[in-house]
Amino acid sequence: MKFSLRRSDSCLVLLGVSMVFLGIMFAQAHFQRLSDTPSLRRVAVQVRDLRLTDLCLFTEARYTRHLSQTDLYSPFQDHPVSLEHFPAGSIAPPPAGIGEPHGKLD
Repeated sequence: MKFSLRRSDSCLVLLGVSMVFLGIMFAQAHFQRLSDTPSLRRVAVQVRDLRLTDLCLFTEARYTRHLSQTDLYSPFQDHPVSLEHFPAGSIAPPPAGIGEPHGKLD
């Protein structure tokens, strides 16, 4: 008896193999998290003892270092219509209240 695969069969095999690899990746992430827990607890205690405040997410521009402490004009300090040339400026979202009206200026 001759057995031949159709294109859809090979696609299903590829999907099955991919699902197995995805399961392996999730299992590895779970076991890695379990092994990293003591280290993360030590770091959390150190952060609490040193009273560190904000996390520095990006090191490129000062307005992306601490998003909670930025001002609205600092990205345009070089030129009012300058383009964003740091990758972090396109990844970080704008501050929460930037679209709210500030009141009448007249």
